[in-house]
Amino acid sequence: MSSSPAASGTGPVTDPAPLSLCAREPHVPADRLVAEMVPPPRFDSVRFSTYIPDPNQPSQTEAVSVLEGFAAGLGGSAAPGRRRLFGFGRAARQAPSGPRGVYLDGGYGVGKTHLLASLWHATPAEPALKAFGTFVELTNLVGALGFQQTVRTLSGHRLLCIDEFELDDPGDTVLVSTLLGKLVEAGVALAATSNTLPGKLGEGRFAAADFLREIQGLSAHFRAQRIDGEDYRHRGLPEAPPPFSEEQVTAVAHATEGASLDAFPALLEHLARVHPSRYGALTDGLRAVCLTGVQPVPDQSTALRLVVLADRLYDREVPVLASGLPFDRLFSEEMLKGGYRKKYFRAISRLTALARDAGTLATSG
Repeated sequence: MSSSPAASGTGPVTDPAPLSLCAREPHVPADRLVAEMVPPPRFDSVRFSTYIPDPNQPSQTEAVSVLEGFAAGLGGSAAPGRRRLFGFGRAARQAPSGPRGVYLDGGYGVGKTHLLASLWHATPAEPALKAFGTFVELTNLVGALGFQQTVRTLSGHRLLCIDEFELDDPGDTVLVSTLLGKLVEAGVALAATSNTLPGKLGEGRFAAADFLREIQGLSAHFRAQRIDGEDYRHRGLPEAPPPFSEEQVTAVAHATEGASLDAFPALLEHLARVHPSRYGALTDGLRAVCLTGVQPVPDQSTALRLVVLADRLYDREVPVLASGLPFDRLFSEEMLKGGYRKKYFRAISRLTALARDAGTLATSG
């Protein structure tokens, strides 16, 4: 559900009781978890035609052509159903030859997610037969449904798109690789992008050869499509805007319809009681998130949960107004140098963008 900043600001109080994330304990049925595996709202309208290739980077034009052909090849008149996709029935065991997936191999800022979402939109199948999610969302789905149920649920799909395939946790990599192997057997086509390995954070891209090595037995199912372009990774951490006072944050929460108001430490504790697969539902209907007392996260488990929440808020374009420390001081220096630092950098970047969006809430009215 797409959200936009409310027009109200710190004017007269219109709602004496803001919403609270800590008061929400969403129970999300399995069918909703799968139904919500679609491109996030900010990619609702992207298409291959809206991707503007850099004329100095011919690989970008080539990528569009390759992906358009890949999408067209996923059509067919076969009735949808498990092990009947792409016209495969019992003959599916002999029919597939060559790669059944594509891996978009490129640096940051070259439009990989735009192209991946465009592939999802262009694939000639109803939305219920296509799934799009980040690697984290996929692992959360397995955690919520169980491995076998996830296999059964996704086996009826024509296409599974995985954005930001993360390779910093060997256990999760093996889990998802095994899952994808089962889905390939069922005839599901795959498309993926990936992040850098922890030791290669300073590099702008994760090389296709490394990706294919990490997923081991799945490598034969992917065709690597290189997308060259300017690498934006070396910009470093964005400078977070200064936080507001607790009084300002509270006033905005009361004056903004659909805003939530929570103490940051309490929210971190609440996230530990809600499965990450439900963080999207946790933000349903919110037009702004107001937080008081932002402070450094105390440990890695808490930090990783906050990363997931930041992703869901960013996907839904929900502005975040906060008091306390600025968002670029959320994670310790040790965390920013550790194995999950790529996730923390992303969370800082996204929360900073949402904090900038929230600035108008405190200045309008």
